Amino acid sequence: MLFTVLAITTLGLATLYSAAGGHMTPWASNQALRFVVLAGGMLVLSLVPVSIWMRFAYPFYGVTLALLLIVELFGKIGMGAQRWIDLGIIRIQPSEFMKLAIVLTLARFYHRVPPMFVSAPFVLLIPAGLIAVPAGLVMLQPDLGTALMITMAGTLLIFMAGTHLRWFIGAGAIVLSMLPVAWGMLHDYQKNRVLTFMDPESDPLGTGYHISQSKIAIGSGGIFGKGFLNGTQSHLAYLPETHTDFIFATMMEEWGMMGGLFVIFAYGYLIWWGLSLAMRSTSVFTRLTAMGLTFTLFLYVGINLSMVMGMAPVVGIPLPLMSYGGSAMMTVLILLGILMSIHRDNQLRSRTPNGL
Repeated sequence: MLFTVLAITTLGLATLYSAAGGHMTPWASNQALRFVVLAGGMLVLSLVPVSIWMRFAYPFYGVTLALLLIVELFGKIGMGAQRWIDLGIIRIQPSEFMKLAIVLTLARFYHRVPPMFVSAPFVLLIPAGLIAVPAGLVMLQPDLGTALMITMAGTLLIFMAGTHLRWFIGAGAIVLSMLPVAWGMLHDYQKNRVLTFMDPESDPLGTGYHISQSKIAIGSGGIFGKGFLNGTQSHLAYLPETHTDFIFATMMEEWGMMGGLFVIFAYGYLIWWGLSLAMRSTSVFTRLTAMGLTFTLFLYVGINLSMVMGMAPVVGIPLPLMSYGGSAMMTVLILLGILMSIHRDNQLRSRTPNGL
């Protein structure tokens, strides 16, 4: 797993080096330093006992929710959205922490709920509220992509906890009936992203520019790519956000379909590793935590790759370990650190008689 993480990050650094025209600055050097520091933190977190993660799940959720409220009141505005708290030496994005907090909190909640009460209405109200409040605050920033990730991860945990399927059918019907209202609540740029996804060629030089140029870059790479440092869409500034949201398109132009398959299989291995941890876990908390965190990683990768290939609207979700930026990298490495802690716990239980 560690080798796979290192391989993905190394390819990301090479792509950032290329996107900067063959220079380590301003992106590759900063990203490499972040990875070294955060990977060290990941290894430290892997030593934390699972009992500690469960004990501090609720406080972690409470602090993160308070930070989201602070963002709403005093947050830093950037790229048209209010998502960060500026501490001077560093800017933090609390919505990233909430992706982890919602998983840990719901896993601890269901760890204490007897199986016969999982589908009870009074029980369902609690996790529904735990999901709705932070998702609503993130929507106000506005950050539709992150709000969807929080909602989808939380919904998966409710399902995996054993909630009866009829509740999801009913909730799905309500969501469908509310779509016209939700559409009216979206910002104009969010509506344009959805309309552009449905027909990107309708405005190729306007709202459809990002998706059109991304697909051109990916397709022009062919099977083996144009070669390292030889990308044209990225180096001639046709492809926007080459170092962040659209770094996969930047990479595929130079490394081709083979490079794209390598990235997909590498992420696929990390997801398979996380799911195997969930299957081997013996407690409700560790099983749901491993499942929820692995699904969160899947959402990062699935949404970003679908977005750059024109299979989903552009929602600003970075590709973890590859896209430039510290927030997503920190979130994913903390996520992997928790999964490593669960792996260590599973090993200890397998060596102890009766799993005690």
